[in-house]
This record gives sequence, structure tokens and C-alpha cells, in this order.
Amino acid sequence: MEFLLAVLTADFLGKPAWVWLTFIGIVVALLAFDLGVLHRDDHEIGVRESLLLSAGYISAALLFGAWVWWYLGAQSGMDYYTGFMIEKSLSMDNVFVIALVFSFFAIPRRHQHRVLFWGILGVIVLRALMIGLGAALVSQFSWLLYLFGAFLVVTGIKMWVLADHVPDIANNPLLKFLKRHVRVTDSLRGKAFWVREIDPATGRTERFATPLLLALMLVEFVDLIFAVDSVPAIFAITTDPFIVYTSNIFAILGLRALYFALAAMIHRFKYLKYALALVLVFIGSKIFLVGIIGKIPAGISLGVTFSLIAGGVLVSLWKTRGQGAVEPA
Repeated sequence: MEFLLAVLTADFLGKPAWVWLTFIGIVVALLAFDLGVLHRDDHEIGVRESLLLSAGYISAALLFGAWVWWYLGAQSGMDYYTGFMIEKSLSMDNVFVIALVFSFFAIPRRHQHRVLFWGILGVIVLRALMIGLGAALVSQFSWLLYLFGAFLVVTGIKMWVLADHVPDIANNPLLKFLKRHVRVTDSLRGKAFWVREIDPATGRTERFATPLLLALMLVEFVDLIFAVDSVPAIFAITTDPFIVYTSNIFAILGLRALYFALAAMIHRFKYLKYALALVLVFIGSKIFLVGIIGKIPAGISLGVTFSLIAGGVLVSLWKTRGQGAVEPA
């Protein structure tokens, strides 16, 4: 009993182990309920179901943030909510690219949730590795925060300039690599990622990947690319690995659930990218302003971030009013 108590109270990345285990337990319970109860069978997820599922995830995220506020203090609570909002907003671009991936591979709506669900598991691991490495580097080399700040400012400017750029899925380097090194079926095989079939070239039974697996790999690749922006953005808010990781994961969980509602109306958020570009420039600039005007209070950071994103959403909805819904795949 004493050994178990010692393990649970042991420090891990600045927090007791039981705090991390509680968070992991919540995520596992949410995913198990999602896949094991709500989506045991593959079916098309409509806008209403998508909104309800997302509302559940967002409610869990907000309640967890309230607990963070109570247990770790107001500063940590505001940092969590700011990080959650930034990650949620930056992931809007992620939704757009995922919709392009599903359209490119002609993935039916009834199989899209399967790809997104398994993609989440990869995200949980990849983000943990990136955030753990980032926290270790920042703790040893504090000047890296200035590098993060400069990177965010440059990224924000680049996002503003390339706001109308559409990714070329067919020429994606990962897709080209996979097609050169992995046998791929010419079409989907139901919901399978892998199948065993006769290879026409050799006449032998071989293992083939399906386009569903390629879609999953590209979705993971897309998240990795977007994490290069979002992870430094949250480190610019706080260097607490627990706040950075939990806000990241909760935002991604909710956004993947909201995908089916957002993908049909992503064209209505045309001007949100400009707002996100300003958010990145603001967050990056904060790091350099510390030495001039001092640390900007978390409440002001949260207010500015919320105002910019809300403004981007309102302008987008006003400018694109009257446009009909678009099916992503």
C-alpha cells in the first residue's frame, strides 16, 4: 500500500503521477465510450450527431479546465483555456486538409470516423513525444522560447500570405513514398486497413494496404505538420507540460468529433485563417515584449485570442452568407 501511494504521489514532469493517470483515465474512458458504445458499427455520422458528440467532448474539456483552475490555481486555469482555444482554432486548418484527404481517396462517410478515431490514438502518442521533448529542451535552454516566438511570428505572416493556398495531396511526399514501398489495393476493401490478396505480378498471396490505411497515414502526417505550429504556440503561453498536453489532447478530441459538422461548412470560415495568423503573431510577439513591458497577464492573452478568433468567425460568416453546404467527400 505504501509502495502504491509512493508511486501515485511521485513527481512526473512537475505534477504527481496520479494527476497524469487521472487525465489518461478520462481520455481512455471517452474513447472507449465513443468506439465501444456510440460507434460499434460503421455508419454515416450526420451533422446533428457530430454536434452532440462534440458538445460532449467540449463539456468534458471545460469541466477538466475548471478542475485545473481549482486544483492548480487561476493562472494555470487561464493558461489551460487559452491553450485549448488556440489549439481548437488552429486545428480548423487541419479539418480542411483532412476533408481534402478523404475526398482524394473517395473515403465514404461511414468509414471516416474509423480513420479519425484511430488517428486520435496516434495523435496522443505523437503529441506526448513532441511536448515531452519541447519541455525538456525549454527547461535546459530557456532561449528556445525566443526561437519559438520568432517562428510563430514568421508562421503567422506566412499563413496570412498563403491563406488561399490549397495543398496538393497527389504530390504529397509521404503518399509517394508509401506507394513506392507498399503494395496498395486499387480500391477500398470495406473498413479494412490491410488485406491479403493474390499479387498479379507474382501470383502469390501477399499483404496489401488499402486506400483507407493511406488516408490514415496522411491524416497522422497532417497532424504532425500542424503540431509544429500549435505546440510552440502553447509553449509561448505556458511551459507547464501538463497544461500544454492536456489542452492539446482535449482540443483535438473535440475537433475530430466536430469534423463531420465542420467539413460540410468549412467554406463558411474562409477568413478565419487571417485571424489565426494574427493570433500566431500576437503570441509570438508576447515573448519578446516580456523584456519591454513585462509579462502580459493570462486574462489579457485569453481575451485578445478570443476576440481575434471570434472576429474571424463573424467576418467569415458575414462574407459567405447565402452559400450552401458543401459535401467534403
